Amino acid sequence: MGFIHRHRHFFAYQLRTHFAWLPDELFLRILFRIKVGHRLHLHQPKTYNEKLQWLKLYDHNPLYTILVDKQCVKQFVTERIGSEHLIPTIGLWSRAEDIDWSALPDRFVLKCTHDSGGLIICRDKQSLDIASATERLRRCLSTDFYKQAREWPYRNVVRRIIAEPYIESPTGDLKDYKFFCFNGVVKALFVASDRNNDQEETKFDFFDPDFHHLPFTNGHPNANTMPQKPRQFETMKNLAQRLSQGFPHVRVDLYEVGDRVLFGEMTFFHHSGLEPFSPHEWDLTFGEWLQLPSASNR
Repeated sequence: MGFIHRHRHFFAYQLRTHFAWLPDELFLRILFRIKVGHRLHLHQPKTYNEKLQWLKLYDHNPLYTILVDKQCVKQFVTERIGSEHLIPTIGLWSRAEDIDWSALPDRFVLKCTHDSGGLIICRDKQSLDIASATERLRRCLSTDFYKQAREWPYRNVVRRIIAEPYIESPTGDLKDYKFFCFNGVVKALFVASDRNNDQEETKFDFFDPDFHHLPFTNGHPNANTMPQKPRQFETMKNLAQRLSQGFPHVRVDLYEVGDRVLFGEMTFFHHSGLEPFSPHEWDLTFGEWLQLPSASNR
């Protein structure tokens, strides 16, 4: 492993901070070399991570901007699979200072419509540090998520704050089920565990469409206890395929809450295409599933 890759987080930060002015292709070539550890091949991309960079540069379907917007996507979901699969919106604001905290329920979630990761989970409003939450949301609104890794759909998303009810599973361990769809077909998924456990690193376990465990890691270790197949697995798989029809690739994230399946989000660039697979052969396998649009459709 090279020196740059060993210190990839430092060098990626420097690139994003001091060289954000670089054109997209050059920026991505440098960032890919830092994060993934080898040269980016765009002329004949073969791996999944390489093809995601190609899609960033050349697949600019304007619908993607709507689908990555955490509020606007809800209309698309309603039309494709029904509003019963949505977590309702209970508030929407353009500024953190405009949030009416008194109108929010005792438990809720706040996040920005344009980014990934800027999440505030409130399980008890009485103990919430409102000043700290406001400042965090203000910083989140000021962040241009597109500039982090040139994910084109985020370039024109309207930055807002959305509030939704806090949801949990009957067992108290709400898991994400993230389905990798290629031209409307589920080829793999992973289960995220320990996401809200401050004492544990998040765990990712990958499975095939029949829920057989796959022998690789990508970004996070496997869980100590193998995740169980959800009761609504076939329903979730069907819903993911319906939502992903018409796109060369999208990851559809769903939750199982009791007997309900709830929509999480649609992600067009898993890990932004910048996280190595171990072993590397799985990067090639996922790449074989991803058929890029022809040059005439750019």
